[in-house]
Amino acid sequence: MANTSQPLRRTALLASGVALLGLLTACGSESATSGDTARPSEAARSAGADPGSGTATPGDTAPAVGATPSDTAGSASASARTDGRCHTSELRAAVGRVDPGAGQRNFPVVLTNTSDRTCTLYGYPGAAFVDASGKQLGPDPERAPGSPETVTLTPGGSAWAGLSFSSPQISGARTATPAALLVTPPDERDPLKVKWTAGEVPVGGNESSVSVTALEAGTGP
Repeated sequence: MANTSQPLRRTALLASGVALLGLLTACGSESATSGDTARPSEAARSAGADPGSGTATPGDTAPAVGATPSDTAGSASASARTDGRCHTSELRAAVGRVDPGAGQRNFPVVLTNTSDRTCTLYGYPGAAFVDASGKQLGPDPERAPGSPETVTLTPGGSAWAGLSFSSPQISGARTATPAALLVTPPDERDPLKVKWTAGEVPVGGNESSVSVTALEAGTGP
């Protein structure tokens, strides 16, 4: 009886050991599989993606194709440079050729944008005839009836206003021959000086016989 019981106990102990080893192996495999699923891959972390969703995390959204920070800054800068009216220092003045008709002498007074930005003009230019010493000859021109509109001048663009008066030979008004015409852009104080080469103009009386129209795009009619 003693010899029979000893092998049985060894067999029982061996079976218990095999069962315990199988249980430990199964637990280890289950633990390893769970850890791989919960941990995002290195590629997902480097791309800023939420594992399994394919959606980028906040703050990691890629910029739009073709857009760079310098492009955005350039657009803002360009926009800032296109605001505001044209200043005297950004313009050049000229007087075009006379356009006679019905006893009138008509001249286009042209303002050209010499700056590197786009600006605007609105309304009537100021105008005054002066002699060689700078003294004004006659009163300021009257404003002809009209409906001013904003004129946008790109670099090199021009706007014009019509300067008109009756031919002195017909009107019989007292005349003088100016040395220059001073042209002041709308809403500005500093004038532009243009040499006057078109002869005598009417300067007599308290009321002007010279008129000026509102500015419009172009260099003349």
